[in-house]
Amino acid sequence: MDRFEAMSIFVTTVETGSLTGTGRRLNMPLPTVSRKLAELEDHLGVRLLTRTTRKLTLTDSGTDYYQSCKQILDEVNDAERKASGEQTAPRGELVLTAPIVFGRLHVLPVVNAFLATYPDINIRMWLSDRNVHLLENDIDLAVRIGTLADSSMIAKRVGAVRYVVCGSPAYFETYGRPRTPADLTDIPCVTFDTLRASDAWTFGGRAKGRQRSIRVQSRLSVNTAEAALDAAIAGVGVTRVLSYQAEHAVKEGKLRVALAAFESEPLPVYLLHQGQGALPVKMRSFLDFAGRQLRHRLEKISL
Repeated sequence: MDRFEAMSIFVTTVETGSLTGTGRRLNMPLPTVSRKLAELEDHLGVRLLTRTTRKLTLTDSGTDYYQSCKQILDEVNDAERKASGEQTAPRGELVLTAPIVFGRLHVLPVVNAFLATYPDINIRMWLSDRNVHLLENDIDLAVRIGTLADSSMIAKRVGAVRYVVCGSPAYFETYGRPRTPADLTDIPCVTFDTLRASDAWTFGGRAKGRQRSIRVQSRLSVNTAEAALDAAIAGVGVTRVLSYQAEHAVKEGKLRVALAAFESEPLPVYLLHQGQGALPVKMRSFLDFAGRQLRHRLEKISL
């Protein structure tokens, strides 16, 4: 039995929370993962994990062994980074994920500038509106918008964005600009289906001090913010998107913002990464560089 490999498999299983996640992360067949964990337990003479149909739970012996394995593996990884020069000079590859539109408009320009500054670092960028699991997909960093779930990840806040209601000048001339959120129930709206947006829009964070949900009249429902904005510009109805999504159209005069006094609380924007061991120089360099750049870009968004 390769004990170093077995320790790596065990630690990965604890971090991903499943044998399937371990197999995916290590590119290893599920039966092989299960067999090697069983061999490790036989070698130690103790049970490390309690397996049920729903989850894996560490035993007391497993908890102690996991902490020891993590320390050993972290020390080995640090030694390898030092030997390769990664701890003294920013080099290597970073894998980054971000929401599609925010990633294209704001993260990509920051990445381009970072690559120009650090020629020995390469970046793989994965744009997705789905919150991709960092550990299971071998991702170093994520840009996340909104309240974070409790986790072992480390989050660095870089700013905030807000939801805005907007419509075309011609649309407001025809239907009138809504004065309160309740006015939206009587006019056509454009909605789009995401994890956060629907035909129930939340207001009241600034004006009332409490959240208030309004059921709007969805004339058209689409699945991207870009489509919702295009439809609003065409006069189909008012829409509700994030401030960075509407910024360009508003500045060009194609859309106007309404109900600003009733907007809900801004959504925080974070840089998220795994909080395990000492960070490589390439990671620290990106966090410092991107943190400053993104904060500056978000502060400049004005509608």
